[in-house]
Amino acid sequence: MALHLSLSLSLIFRICALLLLINVSFSKTLKRDVKALNEIKRLVGWRVVYSWVGDDPCGDKHLPPWSGVTCSKVDNYRVVVKLEVYSMSIVGNLPTAVTRLLDLTVLDLHNNKLTGPIPPEIGRLKRLKTLLAACFVLILLGCIVNRNLRWNKLQHALPPEIGGLKSLTYLYLSFNNFKGEIPKELSNLHELQDLHFQENHFTGRIPAELGSLQKLRHLDVGSNNLVGSISDLLSIEGCFPALRNLFLNNNYFTGGIPNKLANLTNLEMLYLSYNKMTGAIPSALANIPGLTYLHLDHNLFSGSIPEAFYKHPNLKDMYIEGNAFKTDVKAIGAHKVLKLSNIDILV
Repeated sequence: MALHLSLSLSLIFRICALLLLINVSFSKTLKRDVKALNEIKRLVGWRVVYSWVGDDPCGDKHLPPWSGVTCSKVDNYRVVVKLEVYSMSIVGNLPTAVTRLLDLTVLDLHNNKLTGPIPPEIGRLKRLKTLLAACFVLILLGCIVNRNLRWNKLQHALPPEIGGLKSLTYLYLSFNNFKGEIPKELSNLHELQDLHFQENHFTGRIPAELGSLQKLRHLDVGSNNLVGSISDLLSIEGCFPALRNLFLNNNYFTGGIPNKLANLTNLEMLYLSYNKMTGAIPSALANIPGLTYLHLDHNLFSGSIPEAFYKHPNLKDMYIEGNAFKTDVKAIGAHKVLKLSNIDILV
């Protein structure tokens, strides 16, 4: 009896799943999304056009959905929820039509040939959770090997409207040509966990308002033209409570390492290499329990390294060369020189 009941329930489940699939497949795609995707199709390169067959991006009875397009059923219509067209030799400006896909949760355009600005209309995408426009798994995919790979070269300042993407969780805009200041409106992205801005041309100070982001785990602004001090960045009380990885390397930061940096108790990776920072290394920093990688090299630090760092149970690498430390100060770990940030964390 139990076996027959189990088989019946399994059969019912499969039938329901099939009916749902058929229902989704034969639902009409929202005209707004059909029009926007066909406009994009006319603007982008031949590789996309070759793989985007037919007029309906979600597919129909005879054709599958377009490559890189994922749809979902909302009420009686299908809508586009993911647009993942990376490494497709897409050239020119970022199509404004993308910003009319109001149900997008993922927009992945990394490793193309896009130029120009991010349009201010990007703020329409209130459901967007992931925005990628960079080559983001550097070492694992070997993107570091050839500087002539088809990375995007998006330009100009980031529009403040990007702060309207209230659902955004992952923001990858590394290895582009963005300039100007990092907009303080990013502090409105309360779901943001990973922020990758390395290898651009950002100037000015990092907005201290970013410290109010309660879920931010990874902040990488390495290899820009940023100024200011760590004290400026930590000016908000209780800032960066979830931060695990902080990359400030290859900029123009000055001043010392403040004791209050030790309040970031979840910190694991701290990269300060190639700045103009001065002073002694505070022993309070050694109280961060999970600190694993500490890069202090090529600054103007001086004095001794407190003994607590050498007794730290988790500290694997501490790079110190290119400073004014006393001659008896020793590094920890084997220094492997990379021009780029060692890790782009996705989880």
